This record gives sequence, C-alpha cells and structure tokens, in this order.
Amino acid sequence: MASRYQSSPMASNYNNSHRKSLGNGPKVFPPSQVVVVVVPFPAQGHLNQLLHLSRLISSHNIPVHFVGTPTHNHQTIARAQGFDQNSISNIQIHDFKVPPFASPAPNPNAESKFPSHLLPSFEASSNLREPVAALLRSLSSVSRRVVVIHDSLMASVVQDVTHIANCESYTFHSVSAFTMFFYIWDAMGRPQIPKTPLMIPKVPSLEGCFTTQFLDFITSQYEFHKFSKGAIYNTTRAIEKPYMELIETMINHKNHWALGPFNPLCVDKGLIPNNKKGRHSCIDWLDKQEKESVIYVSFGTTTAFTETQIKHLACGLENSKQKFIWVLRDADRGDFFNNNGDSNTRVEVLPKGYEERIEGMGLIVRDWAPQLEILNHPSTGGFMSHCGWNSCMESITMGVPIAAWPMHSDQPRNMVLVSEVLKVGLVVKEWEQRNEIVADTAVENAVRRLMATEEGGEMRQRAVNLKHAIRKSKVEGEGVSRVEFESFIAHVTRYSLVQSHET
Repeated sequence: MASRYQSSPMASNYNNSHRKSLGNGPKVFPPSQVVVVVVPFPAQGHLNQLLHLSRLISSHNIPVHFVGTPTHNHQTIARAQGFDQNSISNIQIHDFKVPPFASPAPNPNAESKFPSHLLPSFEASSNLREPVAALLRSLSSVSRRVVVIHDSLMASVVQDVTHIANCESYTFHSVSAFTMFFYIWDAMGRPQIPKTPLMIPKVPSLEGCFTTQFLDFITSQYEFHKFSKGAIYNTTRAIEKPYMELIETMINHKNHWALGPFNPLCVDKGLIPNNKKGRHSCIDWLDKQEKESVIYVSFGTTTAFTETQIKHLACGLENSKQKFIWVLRDADRGDFFNNNGDSNTRVEVLPKGYEERIEGMGLIVRDWAPQLEILNHPSTGGFMSHCGWNSCMESITMGVPIAAWPMHSDQPRNMVLVSEVLKVGLVVKEWEQRNEIVADTAVENAVRRLMATEEGGEMRQRAVNLKHAIRKSKVEGEGVSRVEFESFIAHVTRYSLVQSHET
C-alpha cells in the first residue's frame, strides 16, 4: 500500500512540514482492523468540515485516510484551527495528482455570486476516481472493512466501492438538515407531510443559487448516491431533530446520522495549528474590547464583492458606531496558492482615509482569519455572514447571533433557518433582492439592530441557549449527539460480514 505524495515543490514543502504530525508514511493494519477513507469536495467549507470529522473518527482509534489533490490537501491543513494538532496524528493524507486545471481570478462583476471560477478545480477533482480506487483495493487487502465517507459532490469518484467486497460508502451532506429536507421534499414533488407541530416556512427558490453548469455537475454526482449505505450530516438533533426525522421518513431505506457539530466546541488559543507567530493580531485587539461589543464581518472564501458594494459596506459599518472586525480579502481561486502575482485589490477600494477614521472602532483583516477563535471570544457579540453552513454551525456552537447576507448555494435557505426557525439572526439582504446593492444605510441599520437593541440582545440570548443545548448533547453517556456518534462508530466497526451492495 502506498500513499501517493507528489514531487512538486509545493507538495514537497507541505509533506516535509506535516508528515510527522500526520503519520510517517504508509501503515499496514491487522486484518481485524476497520479503516476509514474520507473523500472531500475541493471547496473550503467542505474540506474543513470533513477534516474535523476525520479528527473525531480518528479519536476512536480508527485509522483515517484523507484523500485529495496536493493543492487542496495543503489548503485544508494550512487553514485548520481550533484543535490540538496531535489529535490528527493518525490521519494519513494522500496527495493524488490530477490534470492541471485553470485557476482564474474571481469576477466581482459576474451576474451570479456563485463562484464559477472554481469550476475547473471541481471538475479536475473528478479525476481522482482511479487513484482512490487503487487505494481502496490496497486497503481492502489488509483490513477487515474499508469505510468510505465521501462528500455528496464526489460520489462518482468512489463508485468503484461496489466492486470491492469488504468496502462500503456513506454520503456526507455539507448542508443543514433543514436545507436538505427541502431539497428532498422538492425533488419528491412536495408530498404531504405527516402531522407535525414543526414549522415548515416558506423558503427561497433555487433560482440564482447555482449556475446551469454546476447544476449539471450536481446531477452527474447524484446518480451514484444509490450505492451509499447511509448519510451523514454536520448537525445535531439538539437543534434540527424535526428536520432529521422528516428526512428519515422520506428516505427510510437508509440510515441517517446527525454527527455534528464537527468543529471543536471549546477553542484552546494555545493549540492553533500552523500559527508559528502565536496568536493572530485580531485576537489581541479583541482582548481590549468590552464583552459582546464586536460584530465579526466575513463572507466566506468564495464571495467577491464589487467595488461599489465594498464601499457601501465600509460606510455602513463606520456609521453604525459599533465595533467590528471585517475580513476583507479576495475570494479563493481553484489553486489558492497561485494568485499569478495579483495583489489583494479588495483593500484598494476602501474610502479614502477609512482605516484612519475607524482606528479603535474597527479592524480590517486582510489575511486568513481565525474564525473559530473570533467567534469563541467573549468580546464577539454578532456575526455578519454569508450563511454557509460551516459558518452557521460555528457561530451557533459559540452562541453568536447572525446577520444573514446569503450569496449562493444553500445559503438563502440557511438564512431562513437562522432567522425564522431558530430565531438567532436577522436578515441583511432578502434573496429576492440578490442583484441589488445593499446600501450603507441598510448595513448600518442591521448592525445596530443586532448589536445595540433589545431585539438583538434576545437573539444573542437564544444563541447562547442553543450553545448550551449543543454542549449538553455532546456529554458522554447521555448527550444525544454523543450517543449518535457512538452509534455510527459501532455500526461501521461491526463484525458482521459486509452486506450486498444496493443497485
């Protein structure tokens, strides 16, 4: 069995600096051993969630193999945060080479906010099928069972699981159970739902959420989901139990596990991997602020604002008179290590003298921000977010309410979950106005409403209540999330012979 590390300079530097903590070369396990192979989708929100899940599975003394391209594996580890790096010492990272792919810059002026510039990297990763199949066959010869956990958008890559007798696969959905319920319900023609006290709110249509090209990509992956033995979600029944139960009712021939939250619930500031310089400067700044006085502003790794929108956002934050940390950086490229010499032009469009005027009140972060640390900090009292599910889960687990400004994909429906169902957030921009500029006055009003009103305080208290509920769900022996995770581990490590595959 061989782990296929590539010889490119980037991969070489990455491997030399991380192989010790991630396992010194390939390992052969006894025949009784169960091993897990994790196949993430190459976008930051997906990569991050599955690295966290890999860490949690590895903590049960199960060997984990994490596969991807050298570029995206490097990206995953370089941005990891919130846990002791020793906790992933048993994870083997496999760098599999794919054909070169274009890595264009994001287009802030594109009609859709969907990151179409990343499509070449998404499509290139579909070429991982052959090396992944070789790895699975190799592992199957020395293991009792090989368990494959793949992102829902990487199903075609693991389709050869069906030809390996002691191998089985599970699909990871990177979205909320709420959003997944609506996807399934819509696909089934919205059949009648059993009587339930559950609120089924009106949600935005999928219009504008994806490009036609990416919808075709999704369709190409979903035809392989029939081979999966079950589905995994980064959520907890402590907050999404009704929607998990609806999913289980509609798709009752497979198991469904709510194994989240995957991210650490407590962030040890002394255990941030790859932070050779110590704490990020923004944490030092937060240390000087009053409790719950700062709103954190970040729109994920794929959002590219126009210059006009950046200026309106800047003025709105300034005029709110509320303290803020704003992550202002270009959206990721497909290969985020190669920017072709481009600078971060996002900073250049700020109003003249802006940073001088906001000194003491606001802080601009131009590099990668330690989001978990920021959300976990007592001075943070709100989060203006694109509502990607990864960010939503991190914010809720840290007890921080959300000012929702969705951009694409599942984000408009996550906005409804946050603002109408869980009631831990407010809406900055309705999806129907997605093509319009959010004026500085709207930004100002949203920030003040969340940070300086009784209504915002009530949202904050509800967010803290959910935080406590989530922590209770992870308590050993009685917590619903803890019990569910242990149930999943017991299932994949069972001693029964592998069942026949679905067709």
